[in-house]
Amino acid sequence: MGALAELAGDEKNGEGSRTFVFTNEGHTLGNALKTIIARYPEVDFCGYTIPHPTEQKLHFRIQSRRDRAIDILKRGLEDLEGLCDHTIVTFEKEMAEFNAMKVEN
Repeated sequence: MGALAELAGDEKNGEGSRTFVFTNEGHTLGNALKTIIARYPEVDFCGYTIPHPTEQKLHFRIQSRRDRAIDILKRGLEDLEGLCDHTIVTFEKEMAEFNAMKVEN
């Protein structure tokens, strides 16, 4: 994963509203993370943009009246990591079963 920064100018909106800038990331991370975070009941808005196709930057916006945006982002990244881990384990298990069936036949 690339570097993470916070976009300037959000201070007046409080801790619950922030735009984070991921470098060297794109739609793959943006869409997956948005899908997870948007389902949290405390999130009022969650979205992302790629400002320009030639720049490898992802602007990720979170707005919440209850919780700090940085805490929501951390939770979202942890949940996404857990989902990816589960996917890998499930895939490897199914591949092992498939390969075992091929050997038997």
